[in-house]
Amino acid sequence: MTTPRLDRAALARLVDHTLLKPEATIADVAALVAEGEALGVFSVCVSPSMLPVHAEHIRVATVCGFPSGKHHSEVKAVEASGSIADGADEVDMVIDVGAAIAGDYAAVRADIAAVRAAVPADRILKVIIESAALTDEQIVAVCHAAEAAGADFVKTSTGFHPAGGASVHAVALMAATVGGRLGVKASGGIRTAEQALAMVAAGATRLGLSGTAAVLDGLDALSSGAVASGDAQQGADLGAEGSQVGPGSSAY
Repeated sequence: MTTPRLDRAALARLVDHTLLKPEATIADVAALVAEGEALGVFSVCVSPSMLPVHAEHIRVATVCGFPSGKHHSEVKAVEASGSIADGADEVDMVIDVGAAIAGDYAAVRADIAAVRAAVPADRILKVIIESAALTDEQIVAVCHAAEAAGADFVKTSTGFHPAGGASVHAVALMAATVGGRLGVKASGGIRTAEQALAMVAAGATRLGLSGTAAVLDGLDALSSGAVASGDAQQGADLGAEGSQVGPGSSAY
């Protein structure tokens, strides 16, 4: 796997700068937006209750059916519609993971389609599949369901599932499955530049990060050769097939 050549600005433009902690305040979100603007990220991602958010130069994303996905499709659709009315440019919805594990991919597709109907075509819909909780076969099937239902992205994780967050293996499998027709967002426990670069090399076209500044600073350190050999080995280890951010990690 080839490590992509990205400078700080290029990597920042792949980032959804994220704050989904339940204790987040309006002041926290304002600080997130200010930091995101300064860092040059693609978007900020916040909880629906924190909308509307004023951001001048970056997009605003939110979540739907988060974090369990165990909501009626009609409820998810209403939530998504309300977020769009409140100014969201992008909606990251959570599937019913249990339906996927049970092999009921028609239900997964219908759930996604219900939210797609509530999110206009000029707004982005991302589908969170909780890849760490699924087998490879299930990941492939859910990606097909997301594409058939009209989603724009498939996304690895909420960051809240005990099975873990993003993995290089899952990102590569998802990217191969959607074949560039959909974007692939890696999220959940990505905290270093090495991890971020490994995800991009595997096929991620968007990254969900909460510690964005630390990741970008780490990229600067890598570029200047000021990173210790142990950190470089950590990046190599992450790039190994099947490697994964650890279970129980907090969101993003």
